[in-house]
Amino acid sequence: MVDLSQYLPILIFLGIALALSALFVFLPMGVSLVTGTHNPTAAKLTEYECGFPAFEDPRSQFDVRFYLVAILFIVFDLEAAFLFPWAVSLKEIGWAGWVTMMIFIAELVAGLIYAWKVGALDWE
Repeated sequence: MVDLSQYLPILIFLGIALALSALFVFLPMGVSLVTGTHNPTAAKLTEYECGFPAFEDPRSQFDVRFYLVAILFIVFDLEAAFLFPWAVSLKEIGWAGWVTMMIFIAELVAGLIYAWKVGALDWE
């Protein structure tokens, strides 16, 4: 016979996690129904994404600025991801690591200046 009592703490943990997640999902919905803040209208229920109505001709032109802003966000997000380990290990990598990172940051700043000059960050 297999002793399953060692799995009891895991089952208790899973039960508590399920109860808390259900509480965090359903409690706000219940509170909004009780307090009367649940007031859906046709405008509130429409889908809205990227500044365009959801139901248009799928072959309509899409503004390229959305992609430019997304790419710029990813570039500078990756820069932040590279800066943290660099800063932590700066003592070990020495001046060579510092110079390399300054070149990397200078390239990113040049790209940012170029994007700024061509108007990729201007929003109308």
